[in-house]
Amino acid sequence: MQSIAEDSKPNATGKMTFLSRTETFAAAHRLSSKLLNDEENRKLFGKCNHSHGHNYKVIVTVRGEMNPISGMFMNIYKLQEYMQEAILEPLDHKNLDQDVEFFADVVSTTENLAVYIWKNLEKILPAGCLYKVKLYESDKNFIVYKGE
Repeated sequence: MQSIAEDSKPNATGKMTFLSRTETFAAAHRLSSKLLNDEENRKLFGKCNHSHGHNYKVIVTVRGEMNPISGMFMNIYKLQEYMQEAILEPLDHKNLDQDVEFFADVVSTTENLAVYIWKNLEKILPAGCLYKVKLYESDKNFIVYKGE
């Protein structure tokens, strides 16, 4: 069901808004490239060449013109539903390398995980509204991906 806040073009105010929401999920992985031998993988990825996990934090930002009737571009609960479907259901408490088909031939780096999240969101969000995916693998390390 589409809400009036999502139908921003006919009644748009011309005011571009950016809406962000944060979710967290836990996932395991092992950094290893099939293009390298065991020694090369150990040298390149170090301790991350062993199976380990992260408590990821993802911040998704969407953009659109504010609807003058609702005062919103998108209802935050709708963004929560999109994130549940595109991020939490396929990734939370999963082994990325074994449980997520995308990583069968792609190294499960945080960079590639951000691309995966972008692609999943892009499939279900209203066209053109996805602005940024910011993915933290720890408090100190994060990736920003804007679909480029």
